Amino acid sequence: MKKVLLLAILAFSISANAQVKKYKSNAKNKKVTVVENKKVVYQVFTRLFGNKNTTNKPWGTIEENGVGKFNDFTDKALTEIKNLGVTHIWFTGVPHHALVNDYTKYGISNDDPEVVKGRAGSPYAVKDYYNVNPDLAVNPAKRLDEFESLIARSHKNGLKVIIDIVPNHIARKYVSLSNPAGVRDFGADDDTTQEYERNNNFYYIPGQHFQVPTSDSYKPLNGEKNPLIDGIFDENPAKWTGNGSRLAKPDINDWYETVKVNYGIRPDGSKDFPELPDGFEKKSYKDHFEFWKNKDVPSSWIKFRDIALYWTAKGVDGFRYDMAEMVPYEFWSYMNSAIKMKNPDAFLMAEVYNPNEYRNYIYKGKMDYLYDKVATYDKLKEVIQGKSLPDGLSDIQHSMADIEHHMLHFLDNHDEQRLASPEFAGTPEKGKPLMVVSATLGSSPTMIYFGQEVGEAGNENGGFGTHSRTSIFDYVGVPNHQRWMNGGKFDGGQLSQSEKDLRDFYKRLLNFTIKSEALMGNFQEIQSSNRDKTQGYDAGIYSYVRWSTNEKLIVIANFSWLSTSNFDLKIPADVIATWKLNDGSYPLKEQLYGSAATLKVENGVGVVKVSIKPSESFVFKM
Repeated sequence: MKKVLLLAILAFSISANAQVKKYKSNAKNKKVTVVENKKVVYQVFTRLFGNKNTTNKPWGTIEENGVGKFNDFTDKALTEIKNLGVTHIWFTGVPHHALVNDYTKYGISNDDPEVVKGRAGSPYAVKDYYNVNPDLAVNPAKRLDEFESLIARSHKNGLKVIIDIVPNHIARKYVSLSNPAGVRDFGADDDTTQEYERNNNFYYIPGQHFQVPTSDSYKPLNGEKNPLIDGIFDENPAKWTGNGSRLAKPDINDWYETVKVNYGIRPDGSKDFPELPDGFEKKSYKDHFEFWKNKDVPSSWIKFRDIALYWTAKGVDGFRYDMAEMVPYEFWSYMNSAIKMKNPDAFLMAEVYNPNEYRNYIYKGKMDYLYDKVATYDKLKEVIQGKSLPDGLSDIQHSMADIEHHMLHFLDNHDEQRLASPEFAGTPEKGKPLMVVSATLGSSPTMIYFGQEVGEAGNENGGFGTHSRTSIFDYVGVPNHQRWMNGGKFDGGQLSQSEKDLRDFYKRLLNFTIKSEALMGNFQEIQSSNRDKTQGYDAGIYSYVRWSTNEKLIVIANFSWLSTSNFDLKIPADVIATWKLNDGSYPLKEQLYGSAATLKVENGVGVVKVSIKPSESFVFKM
């Protein structure tokens, strides 16, 4: 009955329609050896970052709505990003992808709007992996030089560089103008009479022409006239679509602007390539690299390995892999081990949304990090929307204790609804406790999306992209971020006071995390010791401890935004014993804003008096 009452209180203080989630007891983690500092990834949508245009006309052209350039990432901009507490910058949308703009004077072919999403195009429909998006260059003829200069500037300012690689699919029309000597385009040597052949780069639908998808509710370029919009796209025979559709006329909701790459998976799902021997999940990337030496692998494997090594040689420090679980983990073993042989410190992160496959892609596929979307992200979103208690966060952390270091935490990215949007947290302030927990719960990296730190809510309807997500398909401006950018000064000069305070919060939090030894150490929940036993420990409260040999932290977050909670937080006897504390008083200092508290230990049990406001969090250090 008490649990139901607690949940009812949470529903009142956070939202409505809360659901009861049973809390499970948890065992203490084994000791973790500190081997590195925490990493923070700053994801930036490259063409939007430097755009100063505030027009935001739906379906606006590049001339009407503007576009950012590589050169907008000045030393000042990169320094401010670094000073936010960032270690790695992910430049999203760099490889040359299909878009609706005329660059024919540079030898670039026009793309058919009927197989391009939006006007600016999806960054995940790449048409030339050996060059970069011409929209991003001041001089498109020198676009690769401009990006190489950005890599050098980023490194000079202390940031590691990450770009996208999308092995599962490429643009419907892939034409590389920049292939190195001896490199052939995808599909150039395919036997198109066969649905499947091991060394074909694509799957085919022999005897059928591709048909442009149609819909009563969607018209390319919103119905605007264009000489290439004629209901025809020349592809014969038709290829499978990127999401696996085998229809010559894909559905309008399919990834129709892309074609699926063949990695030696037969149409019946069986594997047509060497498989890793038993026990290789325990072996190093060097062992994996040796295994693949002299093995006969499909053509697509070699093509993508060479692409990754091309960018590695140019100074790119890592990659974000789109929809990695749609490609077999054996390929990832082959490619990632080759990358690591060139750069052992390469940062390799991937989208994998099937928890049953996490360990295969980490241990067998040699991924460094996977998105912790299905568990931690989804749980935090449920909590702030009043759909569940936060207690289950501990279960999630313990269920992935063996891989938690590999599960990258985030609350915002180009695919998801903005943290500050009405569809997610509602306000950026309500997102604060989520951010504290996301950044301090585990030893894995933290990722934030540009504009998140100043409360960007994604309210614009760009055209193909609609509100709550910042459009990745359109030429748009990002209002909150533009106020921080302040016409290229990158000093926050146009931010409101609340936006300045929010960015200060992120700066304090992220800089603390990258220096904290305890956050690379042990985790133990203290939620179960307080939930049913501590008076005033309201439904929206969540607490845990983190520690290493030299640092001990107590973390408390209040997910409620309506009520201040006052209680005596219990630090259980097993924690006190592990920390080797005798009875007495121990001063605590809050690491974000510097307030003080006291841990009192009596009879081997600790107590901290807490008064925590709505959406407030404390990170106490002993």
